[in-house]
Amino acid sequence: MRRNGNIVSGTAEEIRRMLDNGGDMTNWDAVRAMPQSEVERLADEEDGPLPEGWEKSIIEGPILRKQPVHIRLDADILDWFRTRGPGYQTRINAVLRAYVQAREKAQP
Repeated sequence: MRRNGNIVSGTAEEIRRMLDNGGDMTNWDAVRAMPQSEVERLADEEDGPLPEGWEKSIIEGPILRKQPVHIRLDADILDWFRTRGPGYQTRINAVLRAYVQAREKAQP
């Protein structure tokens, strides 16, 4: 494992061994107890607030070239998208695209 300030990086195998040995240092109780307003305040502090109505810019349009990735999502978020039927990955992508476009518009 290599450390650069607060950031620790390692191979997938090193991380797997760390987790198997109880090396997860996240305080999940504190994460679960954090109110949504605090999550939003911290996000605004880090990235700046999203423009009002950013979510209205979500469009499901033509299919662009996709890149397969492995991403870990909170189970409740994934369940929410899946319960709305087929195409949940496309909808997740559309939400991410709207977020990125809103951030791009907000930057000077």
